[in-house]
Amino acid sequence: MIRAKHSIWLQFFFKIYLRFLFRKHFHKIETVGKVKDQGLPVIVIANHISWWDGFWISRLNQKTFNRKLYIMMLEEFLRKHMFFRKLGVFSIRKKSKGTNESLQYAAEVLQNNKNMLLMFPQGEIRSQHSDVILFEKGLDHILTKVNNPIQILMVANVLDYFSKPKPTLRQYISSPEKTRNFTCKELQDIYNTFYKESIDRQKLLV
Repeated sequence: MIRAKHSIWLQFFFKIYLRFLFRKHFHKIETVGKVKDQGLPVIVIANHISWWDGFWISRLNQKTFNRKLYIMMLEEFLRKHMFFRKLGVFSIRKKSKGTNESLQYAAEVLQNNKNMLLMFPQGEIRSQHSDVILFEKGLDHILTKVNNPIQILMVANVLDYFSKPKPTLRQYISSPEKTRNFTCKELQDIYNTFYKESIDRQKLLV
């Protein structure tokens, strides 16, 4: 596997660059909901709808938790953009002997209160119009390896243009009070209830 190797300088300049990209490509980015920082390691569970997703979560982290962000990415994609590892990206290879090493690494990330781990449990980019978000088994392996309490941050990324030439991103957020002993199935059910409520709220917008 390819491990993350954070670079403070690259992160600083990339943060400025992302501000430019967001202004160029989006009318507005809004956070909907309030989440209290519990001072624990944070795992972000989000829908995966576009190439932008990791950057959106990076922005959200800077504005809410300000943790050291780690992002799991398929190894074939990371090898094409190796500078991402200096932004906190590490690799996973599905259905290989190295999968367990990546999952163990992710579990170790969640043992530090200063860290945030981003996972897209769907495992691939899917339409934001999906009715149900199905979780792959990798998350379950991570949860079984983490014995300490963690904070779950659920994010639903939803895009709409309405009457603007650029889209507005709304990031609906929520966090369960429970901090340990999650099962993957339980978390999937909690997330899907939250996701449906987020989409229903989005439908009321004009």
